[in-house]
Amino acid sequence: MSLIGLDVGTTGCKAIVVNLEGKVLGEAYREYPLTYPQPGWAELDPDEVFDKVQVVLKEAVERAQGADPVQGIGISSQGEAGIPVDADGNFLYRSPVSFDTRAVPQTERLGERHGRERIFEITGHALNSMYTLPKIEWLIENVPAVRERMERFYCFEDYIIFRLCGHAAIDYSLAARTLAFDINTKTWSTEMLADSPVDASVFAEPMPSGSVAGTILPEVARSLGLPADTKIVTGGHDQPCGALGAGIIRPHVAVDGTGTVECIAAAFPEPVLTPTMRENGFSCYPAVAPDLYVTLAYNFTGGSLLRWYRDTLGQAEVAQARAEGRDVYNLLISKATDGVVQPMVLPHFTATGTPHHDPISKGAILGLALETTAGDIIKAVLDGVTFEMKLNLSLLDQAGVRIDVIRAIGGGSRSPVWLQLKADMFRRPVVRLDVEEAPCLGAALCAGVATGAYGSFQEAVDAAVHEGDRYEPNNERADQYDERFAIYRDLYPALADINHRL
Repeated sequence: MSLIGLDVGTTGCKAIVVNLEGKVLGEAYREYPLTYPQPGWAELDPDEVFDKVQVVLKEAVERAQGADPVQGIGISSQGEAGIPVDADGNFLYRSPVSFDTRAVPQTERLGERHGRERIFEITGHALNSMYTLPKIEWLIENVPAVRERMERFYCFEDYIIFRLCGHAAIDYSLAARTLAFDINTKTWSTEMLADSPVDASVFAEPMPSGSVAGTILPEVARSLGLPADTKIVTGGHDQPCGALGAGIIRPHVAVDGTGTVECIAAAFPEPVLTPTMRENGFSCYPAVAPDLYVTLAYNFTGGSLLRWYRDTLGQAEVAQARAEGRDVYNLLISKATDGVVQPMVLPHFTATGTPHHDPISKGAILGLALETTAGDIIKAVLDGVTFEMKLNLSLLDQAGVRIDVIRAIGGGSRSPVWLQLKADMFRRPVVRLDVEEAPCLGAALCAGVATGAYGSFQEAVDAAVHEGDRYEPNNERADQYDERFAIYRDLYPALADINHRL
């Protein structure tokens, strides 16, 4: 049999068809446009998203010609964005996505009603306008059609499930991103919804990841070329889904995904709701794998900082890579100075993620001298991005989140030099995975567990997630990087006031 993993992101969606060993048999991707009707607003058209979902499902199936019949489709989804629908399932307003900031006043009122500490205790998330509940309250207050006719409110996982099988269901990990879900009881929170215009009845039924929500609608099955008995299955929020796709099914293991943004998702066995977690913006919510919780540490300027160097300072390497038929990023990294270098980079070229959450911080390159080489600057770029994640790991340690080993995915995992640097800086083994599309694979594994293709999540991961090279920390280098890290920790507080004035 074969399985489909579908990832519905903010700017596009991807579907993969895999066999039970995790081999990709067919895949397809489509973008869809965001619209920006006012400054700070960003919206998706739900019908357009579903149209593209149907396209990628159909194409992936067609490209997997000769594959065994598809048994199930698991859904991985962007977080926070939501869709108000009427009694007939028609959307009433375009979907405000996570970084839409229109609901700041509603967010402040939530804080006044419940208190920031209590909100974190219930939801596992620090109060922020990115989450779904303040967005719904804004829609009810400002859009008459929503106020008068809204019957249900879906996030994208449950919306796509509803469109595919006629029954809406949401998994625990995505439900937690609404700020209306109690992570302790795994139910919609009556306390968070007290004195709110939003009633729990508008939300989809919460289920564990890997639950069958229903069977595909006959007309949808025919149009997509899928078997009539294909099961539609809850997957999860894209980051925890990606963690499952990276084989994270036990505590004290983390996955480090380095793409445009770098994000570390760490798993642990019980909720960790310490002040250190809240104060540094670390979430705590159900993982996709059972009996685990997950937190996210992220830097908005991950691999994109190396791209900035390529576009701004690396034109000679671009030309050389083109002439030699090489990957320009591998070429750049190969030219990085080996070992510790004098320059340092504060990698806040696109604001910050955890722990600072400073939208107006700026990047900086410090410690330049006449003898500084291009290789030194390339190495400082790699160091800066990696120091930023080391800062996050050190704070997670203080918060009580133990991480013993890190699994690496994404474009950055293709560089042995960078992976060894991470092992040295983090003082933890780093294992590269042969996984290209972790959220899609995680969703597919959910479908496999739900349909009985695998007897458990452990069996699914053992069969479909394959480890590559392992990088052990070099203690001598680790000591050197610890000395440099003591300086790095001071960069942001020392430069914050200047950066805010620029």
